[in-house]
Amino acid sequence: MQTNDVRIAAAGAAAWAVAFVVLLIVGLPDEDRWWLWVCVTGFASGLFGVWYVPRLQARRAKQEAARAAQREAEAEADADKPAETAERGRGD
Repeated sequence: MQTNDVRIAAAGAAAWAVAFVVLLIVGLPDEDRWWLWVCVTGFASGLFGVWYVPRLQARRAKQEAARAAQREAEAEADADKPAETAERGRGD
């Protein structure tokens, strides 16, 4: 299933930003002000996701392409081996 992970991370960051603004508007008692830092941390994590996810996907695609090329090369090498062994068997 193909998803737009960057959009999901951006939506999460936006949700944390909205929560932060709402908490600022509503106002919190001093003992509950730590919720503001939870929102800041969530927003920062979302921004990190927006930055990191494209790099992660590019690296995974590059690794998968390398694995596919290696599998293809091994398949070609395996296809050549039976012909070589059959020729050796005839010469004996």
